Amino acid sequence: MLFDSYGKYIFFDGAMGTMLYKHGLKSGDMPDLMNLTAPDIVESIHRMYVEAGSDILCTNTFGSNAITLRDTGHKAPEIISVAVAAAKRASGGKTIVALDIGPTGQLLEPYGDLEFEEAYEAYKEMAIAGEENGVDCVAIETMGDLEEVKAAMTAVSENTKLPILVTMTFDKFGVTYMGVKAEKFVETAEALGATALGLNCSLEPPEMLVTAEIIAKATKLPLIVKPNAGLPDGKGGEYHTGASEFAMQMAEFAKIGARVIGGCCGTTPDYIRELRKAYMEL
Repeated sequence: MLFDSYGKYIFFDGAMGTMLYKHGLKSGDMPDLMNLTAPDIVESIHRMYVEAGSDILCTNTFGSNAITLRDTGHKAPEIISVAVAAAKRASGGKTIVALDIGPTGQLLEPYGDLEFEEAYEAYKEMAIAGEENGVDCVAIETMGDLEEVKAAMTAVSENTKLPILVTMTFDKFGVTYMGVKAEKFVETAEALGATALGLNCSLEPPEMLVTAEIIAKATKLPLIVKPNAGLPDGKGGEYHTGASEFAMQMAEFAKIGARVIGGCCGTTPDYIRELRKAYMEL
């Protein structure tokens, strides 16, 4: 099994986008394209997370699907092959390498124009490319629409043998922007064969606690928790929750059984280093 060789806690990495902005990504540019234009920077960020103690590296492929890439002149397999190679070089066999899959940015029918089959095909292409390039699993994250979760998970499970880690983005009351309740997400993700599940993004740690508790009570699968580092300051893109405070807040999730933990927007290798230190002292 995916986590068999790991201890009580498994540590994800932190934000890739936050780090890329610190290393030259311009506002409005697509982070995924830096796999092609600056693979050395992407690799160095992965390596910083390895050195900070991450057990799971997410490839820089959050938006590397055919729908999001449509006007870029690039194809998903092209970007994924380079992105996976960068993560694997940085890992050196020390970590799990997960193919990162985010939402397409479009609403599925009946709320939008995107057909389920089109989303499925886009995620199928990603999953196959990820498996062919040697990822250990898939991390589907930052989802708000349960239909899109279904499209992504079904595409992965029907076309690869990769384990699936899946997280949705909830408000502090346990509901996504599309009105999906945490309990329904758990029911669906388990039925579709998730290896681990949970929540990520949008909220800082204390605001995630209620939803994390709901999910923990509803499943026996490993619980994933990846909050933001508070809110950005609106100036230089700094977030108001520092690394040590973030780690202290995250210790609360150990009490409800969270096993797979990391950071989302605003978190850096310093956050993962402090997080690992805090959990090792529990």
